[in-house]
Parts: sequence; C-alpha cells; structure tokens
Amino acid sequence: MTLSRQSMKRDILNLTVVVSALGYFVDIYDLVLFSIVRVSSLKSLGVPDDQLLNVGVRLLNMQMTGMLIGGVVWGILGDKLGRVSVLFGSILMYSLANIANGLITDVDSYAWLRLIAGIGLAGELGAAITLVAETLPKESRGIGASVVAAVGVSGALLAAMISKYFSWQSSYIIGGVMGLLLLILRVKMLESGMFHKVKEQSGIIRRGDFMMLFSNLQRFGRYLDCILVGIPLWFVVGIIVTFSPEICRELGATGPVSAGDAIFWCYAGLVIGDIGSGFFSQWLKSRKRALWYFQVSSALLVGVFLFSRGFSSSYYLALCFFIGIGVGYWAIFVTVAAEQFGTNLRATVTTTVPNFVRGSVVLTTTAFTFLKPYIGTVQSAMTVGMVSFTIGLFAIRRLEESFSKDLNFIEH
Repeated sequence: MTLSRQSMKRDILNLTVVVSALGYFVDIYDLVLFSIVRVSSLKSLGVPDDQLLNVGVRLLNMQMTGMLIGGVVWGILGDKLGRVSVLFGSILMYSLANIANGLITDVDSYAWLRLIAGIGLAGELGAAITLVAETLPKESRGIGASVVAAVGVSGALLAAMISKYFSWQSSYIIGGVMGLLLLILRVKMLESGMFHKVKEQSGIIRRGDFMMLFSNLQRFGRYLDCILVGIPLWFVVGIIVTFSPEICRELGATGPVSAGDAIFWCYAGLVIGDIGSGFFSQWLKSRKRALWYFQVSSALLVGVFLFSRGFSSSYYLALCFFIGIGVGYWAIFVTVAAEQFGTNLRATVTTTVPNFVRGSVVLTTTAFTFLKPYIGTVQSAMTVGMVSFTIGLFAIRRLEESFSKDLNFIEH
C-alpha cells in the first residue's frame, strides 16, 4: 500500500520530524564548527603554524572520543528512560559546553571542552531518528529521516557563514544559545508508543542492555555491519574536507583553499544527497541498493580529486559539492541501523552506530598522520580512503534489506 502525497506530507511535517530536524541542525552546526575554525582558533591561542595539523588532530580526536563515550551512554539511556529524555539531556550538555568553548584561553581547556561537547552531541541524532522511525508509518519513515538529515546537515552551512562574520569565540557561543532556545520546542514532544509498550513489560524485556549486542554472533554481525557502512562518509568529512588546506597544497592547487569553504560546499551537497537518498531508496524500494550507488559514486569522486593536480580552488570546491552528494546517504544509513534491531535495543543501536562511525575518525586520522611522514599527505589519504570504502561496500553487501520492515518487535 502506498501513501498519498497528502498523507506523506502530513507525516513528514509533524512535530516530531520538525523538532528533530531543528535539533539535528544545531547538532551539526556545533559538530563541524571546530573543523571550520580550527586554524583561526588555534592561531589565536598561540599554536605555531607547523603544529596546526597535529594539534588540530588532537582536538578533533578529543571531540570524537567524547562522541564514542556519549553514544554508549545516551543510547542506553534512550532505551531505559526514553528517547525524548535523551534529546533534552544531550542538547543541554553540548549547548553549555559550546558556550564555555567561546570563553577559553588555552589549548588544554579547548581540548577538554571538545570532549564534553562531543559527549553531548552524541545523543541527538540517534534519539531523533529512533523517534521518527517509531512514530511514522513504515512507508514514509525513510523520507522522514531524510528530512531530518537534510535540514540537519544544513546547519554546517550556517556554521560556515557565521564563522565568516563573527569571531570563532562568538561562533561557539551562538551555537550554544541556539541549542538552549531549542529546548523550549522540545517540551511538547511526545514519547514513542512502541517504547511505552516495551517499558510496560520492564520486568520481562531487557531494555538498553548494551552487552546484548555482543552476546549473540548474528546480532553482533548486524551491529558491526551497520557501523562499517558509515566509515567512508566520515573519512570524507574527517580527512578529505577537514584537512583540505594541507592536501590541496600538496596536490599543487593554484589558489588558497579554506576548510570553512570546503565544509560549506561539501555539506551543501550533503543536503541534496540526504534528500535524494531517501527518495531514491523509496523509488528503488531498497535501502541496500541506494547505499551501494551512493557509496560507489563518492568513492569515484574522491579518486578524481586525489589524482588531480594543479587545479584551482573553484575546481576543488565544486568537487566537494559533488562528493557531498555522493556521501549524502547518512539519513538512510542511520535509518537502516534503526530498522535492523528491536524496540528494546533500537535507541542503543541508533545512537551508538553513528557515533562509533564518527569515532572512527580517530582511527582514520591516526592512520593518516602515521602514514604521512612515510608516503606523503596525498598517498596517505588515498590509502586510508581505499581501505574505508572497501570496508563500507563489503558491509552493505552483508546487510539485511529493511525497506518497509515492521519495527514492532523486540530482541531476545
């Protein structure tokens, strides 16, 4: 049975989708802001030019480590206390951390606040997508998730624009204030009916038991595949885009490239890709095929970039836009994670999976910086990228097709 345009419009414009989308918008603003203001903020704190890359990697790894920690904590709480409770707690934490980030005067404080902000940022997306998946009809939940992701990733565009007109300190404070204002809208959000049904059987059904994901080989395989699918996306954002000034310099770019501009155009592509991947999977009636097409196209475009030489900054920014479209499968990727697992573990999975993927940046950047002195910046990025995309495509092949799957089930 297919939904009419009117009913689908009603589904995707309900309060849960709208508020989740706005929440993810603020989340992404704060998440990518460090990558945008990395150079300017570290220079103002007295970091020498030859240390900008290494110190930047350290701070990025602190933020992503926080997201690994927060992903587990918020995911468990989402299945134990509820999805809405996580949305409140996580946004309050990262909003206050980002306001504090605008007041720091040394690199150590910067690093610890990025860790705290990372913990807070970890709870937003998983809880939001879980709510959307459990409250929308199965025929339209992919579209609803795409709306959340598309609106959300456009927060990166605002972050790039704000950073052009405000200092890096003010940019952090603006993000924190936006988050606090969003808490007002969250007051009217309702909890998922599926969660309430499972909660009523709390003495019978284990909820938010993280170790259940490892106690069964088949279940662990599903969980691992969900994580591996997303690694190429954050390789692109964490290395190709974040360290674009250094990579483009070695490729002989004829004009200056700023990370802020690269992020702006990559995320502009991501907005289109996230909307497109949702409708594309709807048209194909397949999550797996949509993921495969998007990931292959992004791999080819990254290859084009890394084999280019002596190009203009406009050429690179145009490539960033199209690469962004290619990796714009974030919405479908997180939706697939939600669809693979039962209600009693859904928030745990949907919150931990994207954050473990984001946390994989720690591994990819570590591999990138380790290989760089031996084979150069470009060859290092190429090697890490080949491994990332190979792993991602292998994981897609192993995933269970979950299009139109009934989510009203539990894990035993």
